[in-house]
Amino acid sequence: MNNKKRIVIVGATSAIAEHCARLWLAKQPVELTLLGRNAQRIERVSTDLKVRNPQAEIRVIQTEFLNPQAINATVGDIVKSGRIDIVLIAHGSLPEQTECQNDLQSCHDALEINGVSPALYAEAFAKEMGKANHGTIALIGSVAGDRGRKSNYVYGAAKGLVTRYAQGLQHRFAGSGVKVVLIKPGPTDTPMTAHLKGKGANLAPVEGVAKQIVEGVEAGKPVIYAPGKWQLIMMIIRHTPSTLFNKMDI
Repeated sequence: MNNKKRIVIVGATSAIAEHCARLWLAKQPVELTLLGRNAQRIERVSTDLKVRNPQAEIRVIQTEFLNPQAINATVGDIVKSGRIDIVLIAHGSLPEQTECQNDLQSCHDALEINGVSPALYAEAFAKEMGKANHGTIALIGSVAGDRGRKSNYVYGAAKGLVTRYAQGLQHRFAGSGVKVVLIKPGPTDTPMTAHLKGKGANLAPVEGVAKQIVEGVEAGKPVIYAPGKWQLIMMIIRHTPSTLFNKMDI
């Protein structure tokens, strides 16, 4: 009997996802399926993981992230070989707010890849996990989704969609064998935020963020702020009166 945990990572080339994969492989025997858009990048991640754990069972799938039919087909193919224990939906991009304001195509793309696409993948996996009454769906949102701010409101709107979507899934599966975990990282030191680091931003180490995510997902926590300090910070931001908030340069 195969007792290995089956874990799927959508957007496995993201730095946070890659570090989560390393932690899962180090903890226990797992069957890992990595999904990505870029074949070379996803193979690089797979090769690195196999060097770290030569006994690891890793499957790589290059797939579409925006086409509903492709998403359905990909998820259907994955579940053919058995039920999924954990799916981590981690893909996205960090757009320039000013570019989104000046170019509607950029705005459209940012909303789609950061909001619509993760929801579609979650919905496809939810259908299968609902049938099995088993599994955990973990969605990476962002603290940016807690309140719209002028510095990143397009990205924040997409992540706000993920937040509301995850809440709805949690309500749908309440009391069942399916768990839904919403992850809200603060600014994290990854290639996606390299331009922020150059501006002196205080970024959390990706290793620590990944550790919090893996532990929180394993525990089935409904919401994970990573690092945890962001729960308090965003509570203050959410409850700041508009008269004061509108004077803040954030």
